[in-house]
Amino acid sequence: MVTPKYRRVVLKLSGEALAGPLKTGISTETVDVIAAQIKEVVDLGVQVAVVVGGGNIWRGSQGSAKGMDRATSDYMGMLATVINSLALQDAIEKHGAVTRLQTAIEMREIAEPYIRRRAIRHLEKSRVVIFAAGTGNPYFSTDTTAALRAAEIEADVILMAKKGTDGIYDSDPNENPQATKFDELVYMDILNRGLRVMDATATSLCMDNEIPMIVFDLNVYGNIKRAVMGENIGTYVGRDRDGEAGAKRSGG
Repeated sequence: MVTPKYRRVVLKLSGEALAGPLKTGISTETVDVIAAQIKEVVDLGVQVAVVVGGGNIWRGSQGSAKGMDRATSDYMGMLATVINSLALQDAIEKHGAVTRLQTAIEMREIAEPYIRRRAIRHLEKSRVVIFAAGTGNPYFSTDTTAALRAAEIEADVILMAKKGTDGIYDSDPNENPQATKFDELVYMDILNRGLRVMDATATSLCMDNEIPMIVFDLNVYGNIKRAVMGENIGTYVGRDRDGEAGAKRSGG
């Protein structure tokens, strides 16, 4: 049996990914497919933590843009991530994996409070740990949550699963058919080029803690496992495989 490349991973899912073909809400069929892939990775002996966004239900920045208090809108977004996390937890457990849901905002009736050492212990016992409610603070995205939790639990990599996008491009491939995909980048490339992968706070946190990231298409079944095994999919962000810093385009 081939050994996975990564021992402990943080899987970042957008809220929109859980909506599947729907524009909003939760597609139970899509969530079930994601859960099945997570179970496959757990069966390989990989420790999996998951951070889920809430954009399919509520996005804090959109509320504040319409005049709502920013902190209030962001807290609503954090609660949306809890709803998504509960749906994902239920689906993963239906596939036979053991899970623990931890929230940055305490709600003891449905989840544990986030405690770093407890989260690590759960992972060591092969439990899937789902981190919900963001960082517990307004003004911070779930991308930043993924970077923060990855640093705290000493994850080997962040798996940034995108809905229908197979990596990082120099421009939006949905708007520009001539957009070029990058095979490898360093975090400073993302900041300098203004690439819309994650926000600057999350990018800087990953760079400071030397946490690599793989951006790939979630819509292709088995890509989570391929990323964990170290297959060359999507875009790798960190130090490139030759140990040098710099952007490397597809085909170049």
